[in-house]
Amino acid sequence: MFYEADKPHGLPHDPLKSCVAPRPIGWISTISADGIANLAPYSFFNGISVAPFAVMFASNGPQPHGPKDTITNVEETGEFVVNMATWDLREKVNLTSAPLLPEVDEFVHAGLTTKPSKMVKPPRVGESPIHLECVYMQTVDLPSDNPEFRNAMVLGRVVGVHIADDMLTDGLVDTAKLRPLSRMGYMEYAVIDDVFTMARPE
Repeated sequence: MFYEADKPHGLPHDPLKSCVAPRPIGWISTISADGIANLAPYSFFNGISVAPFAVMFASNGPQPHGPKDTITNVEETGEFVVNMATWDLREKVNLTSAPLLPEVDEFVHAGLTTKPSKMVKPPRVGESPIHLECVYMQTVDLPSDNPEFRNAMVLGRVVGVHIADDMLTDGLVDTAKLRPLSRMGYMEYAVIDDVFTMARPE
């Protein structure tokens, strides 16, 4: 089949996200200017550069109560943490996707523990095996088909890295042990169980 992306596709649900899959999940923790912790998963997320290492996540549209807390907090405070979402934490990750009011702490809502960060103020998810402490670089506002919905990409520089010791094998991050969670299309998710090595050509 073929369809123009901005025209009806004739399928029961929009297939486009399934065509860009799997996507890693950035489980972003922030803290508001008033000191309230926030935690939310973003599947438009990835690492984008090295030297310095930088990451991005994209926030699309509002919550029922207004702009998403994550992007508001990052722009106001200049800091965030990426916590790795894993198979073992899948239910907790899903709980933190609920459109809660800004005064609700998602750590408490999902029954998660907090750990202090080393270089930024937002807390880390205690149960997560990897954390990237980030300082805000900039926001790139993207076009939006609905002028009431903000589409924005947030860029952050990684300044601190936490890796659980038991997730290292011979000094390498063991992805098979981590079992990272990723987002597919629709309500589908995937988990990384099989890992293989393939050398680049000379």
